[in-house]
Amino acid sequence: MNAGPAAMYQPRDFIETPDRLIFAVVDSQLEEDRVLCFLRYVKIDGQFTKMGTREANAYLEAHAPQYLFSSKRLDARLHAVSQKSISRHYRPQQRVQDLLSSGPHDEIERKAVRLMQKLGSRGLDLSRLGLTGSLLIGAQTPKSDLDFVIYGREAFFQAREIVGRLLETGELRDLDDAAWRDAYDRRGCALSFEEYVWHERRKLNKALIDGTKFDITLVDEPLSKEPGAVRKLGPIRIRAQVADATYAFDYPAVYRLSHPEITEAISFTHTYAGQAQTGETIEIAGLLEESETGTRRVIAGSSREAQGEYIKVVG
Repeated sequence: MNAGPAAMYQPRDFIETPDRLIFAVVDSQLEEDRVLCFLRYVKIDGQFTKMGTREANAYLEAHAPQYLFSSKRLDARLHAVSQKSISRHYRPQQRVQDLLSSGPHDEIERKAVRLMQKLGSRGLDLSRLGLTGSLLIGAQTPKSDLDFVIYGREAFFQAREIVGRLLETGELRDLDDAAWRDAYDRRGCALSFEEYVWHERRKLNKALIDGTKFDITLVDEPLSKEPGAVRKLGPIRIRAQVADATYAFDYPAVYRLSHPEITEAISFTHTYAGQAQTGETIEIAGLLEESETGTRRVIAGSSREAQGEYIKVVG
């Protein structure tokens, strides 16, 4: 499936280059005709190798610097691939439809289908469902997680409600201590283990199906276009009350704040999606940035690991 010039790229899609590098799309808005993304897999000796942030940056520095990019719009250094350099576009929704029509080929795919059947039997429109991560590119192993995408706000909150009911009936299981520890270690976040688990348990966006962890993530239309370039003003840590958490599960997650100078907190990492609810007081550590119009916001989660950056409920 080659990407045409009018291809629509959404967060959680994957794109592949002719040199067998696979990037996860992080922004639906093109910049200089490039897709903003991050290197996730490299094919070495016929096997897909998953890359963390440091490994991905180091690999591109050494082998493919043409994909390193300084975004003027985001005032950040990340990865980007020109549309003409995309040899394949992996779409999570298409992966679900292919799996449902062809049937599963291994145990991980069977678990994915079982979960989809449970969601569908309780009213979720499966055309709103996508599969990303290792299953999107056929790189799954028996230890892989299931990374689901839900397209559209209404469908996402419906899916969360269904997950909650399935947990109550015992058809799904809450993560056990080992699974929580594994999730925490993979994230490498700045919170303590206890803080991480407390926040995660109430999100209803992950559970176990037959011993395998799955996640559901919202992908919706971008809330707004940034009016212009932004500039980073440096690290900051503040406390503020959440005035509106309507878009806390979006990508990026947005928390409107009751604060005299800073209008909102933003997170680009899934770790801090759904982290707080309207009315709660949160502590945010991240980078303060200012738009051309003078609006200020804090970015907490400018990378997957977000070293030293966090959002947490306090008080």
